[in-house]
Amino acid sequence: MEKIRISAVSYTNTKPFIYGLQHSGILNDIELSLDIPADCAQKLIDDKADIGLIPVAATLNLPEWHIVADYGIGANGAVNSVFIFSNTEIRNVKRLQLDPQSRTSNNLAKVLLKNYWKLAPEFVVGAEDYSASTDPETAFVQIGDRTFGKKDNYAYAYDLAEEWKRFTSLPFLFAAWIANKPISNDFIAEFNKALKFGLDHREELFRELPKRPDFDIHDYLLNKIDFNVTEDKKQALHLFLKYIKEL
Repeated sequence: MEKIRISAVSYTNTKPFIYGLQHSGILNDIELSLDIPADCAQKLIDDKADIGLIPVAATLNLPEWHIVADYGIGANGAVNSVFIFSNTEIRNVKRLQLDPQSRTSNNLAKVLLKNYWKLAPEFVVGAEDYSASTDPETAFVQIGDRTFGKKDNYAYAYDLAEEWKRFTSLPFLFAAWIANKPISNDFIAEFNKALKFGLDHREELFRELPKRPDFDIHDYLLNKIDFNVTEDKKQALHLFLKYIKEL
């Protein structure tokens, strides 16, 4: 049987999934690559992967897509790894530097600015140092492990999952396991079992992860990330895609 090509994000928040895929029999049936979120999405768009853990906004660039797992990367409130960092209150921000590693979080920032905060700053793409700002009126979007321990470095840190919950009363789904073609039910069942295995063995995983004095990875993977793809998260996904189309 031809192996299923799978692209997964190489962030701490996906470590349980990677652990499950690597410690179950499914590894023999897949070709696994670890990428940044934007590259996961591009591989699926270019048909260089069959399944990807992709930022949900990227589904808008796929002619065909299917959610193929009961698990993803979401949050029901603060997620503690997707931020707008700013030197001033959000209402005073004139420019927002976008994160080249994520389509979804950039779009989430734009959706919140337009519909929740009612603001229209200039969006800066390809800033020379997109992951920092000393200018008082320039904020920036940043996601993933690069945000760990960074909240205290800026006067304001807006957690975008928390702000979305305040805006919509819904949880948020940042990334889902998406296929660009039909996948057999037998494989999907085994895939879900492998992902669940990883989630069920997070305590073992913690023993392998490096400790950080500035960030509680245990709390992050047990409490902040909500890995279940619920009906509320699917509702949030479709609402989010609607808002993106209206930008």
